[in-house]
Amino acid sequence: MESQLLISSSPHIRDEDTTDKIMKDVVIALIPALIAGIYYFGFRVLLVAVVTILACVVSEYLSRRIMKRNQTIQDFSAVVTGMLLALSLPPTIPLWIAVVGGTFAIVIVKQLFGGLGQNFMNPALAARIVLLVSWPQQMTTWINPNPDVISSATPLALIKEGVSKAELPGYLDLFIGNIAGTIGETCVPALLLGAAYLLIRRVITLEIPLTFVGTTVLLTWIFGGETLFTGDILYHLLSGGLIMAAFFMATDYTTSPVTFKGRIIMGIGCGILTAVIRLFGSYPDGVSFAIIIMNVIVPLIDRYTIPVSFGGEKSAA
Repeated sequence: MESQLLISSSPHIRDEDTTDKIMKDVVIALIPALIAGIYYFGFRVLLVAVVTILACVVSEYLSRRIMKRNQTIQDFSAVVTGMLLALSLPPTIPLWIAVVGGTFAIVIVKQLFGGLGQNFMNPALAARIVLLVSWPQQMTTWINPNPDVISSATPLALIKEGVSKAELPGYLDLFIGNIAGTIGETCVPALLLGAAYLLIRRVITLEIPLTFVGTTVLLTWIFGGETLFTGDILYHLLSGGLIMAAFFMATDYTTSPVTFKGRIIMGIGCGILTAVIRLFGSYPDGVSFAIIIMNVIVPLIDRYTIPVSFGGEKSAA
């Protein structure tokens, strides 16, 4: 009885997960944060999300058609980019700016570099930063869902302004999201619910989120107070986009390291940069800039953390 040995080129690892399956899981995980945003800031939030997602999907379809590439809108990656961008925008953002952001994320950051898997930085975060430096007033106009609070500034912005602790929102408001901020960053329970779903589905791992959050909290505790080791840990943990960025943006497959050691390095790097920007920079929150900077360094991290293949030689110093 004859048998045949089939030989094929590497890689030989197979997985049941597909791109559209993973992206759908991310969309599901982001829904609680979107619902919380609608609850606190009104139904205009849903309009912003729909407009941003449509801008991303249409931009992907048109750009790939113009470039004569196969269509990829069915993989839901453009939908994920649109949702992440929408959740990182103020509820008051003009819709045309949301469209510009979605178009920039897809066409400039993603498709001009080859499409999904080829972009060297997170498209949603890159678009957010471009919008922030291009239209700073519109990107920093906030509304406060708490009618008892006069100021509509974000908690981190209030800290930057030197507001006394008695005038700052309480920890409970910070935790449940009853504060001014972007659409999706304020409600911690909603974000943790989505993060738990991704962990259960094994879409993400904990290396980057834990080191990112842990490093930020540690450094703001050490250097964030009037004297060393007197910083308010809970305030920096619950304020700003730290939770959303750590679990949903820094863990992006394309723009994060492939090795365990590399992911640890990236998380620590993001935490250091976030703490430095928050404490000593001009922006109240530094998570977007921190992740983008580390995205650029990821190829270098991979180069020095990927083990040498069996039979290979170590590169010369």
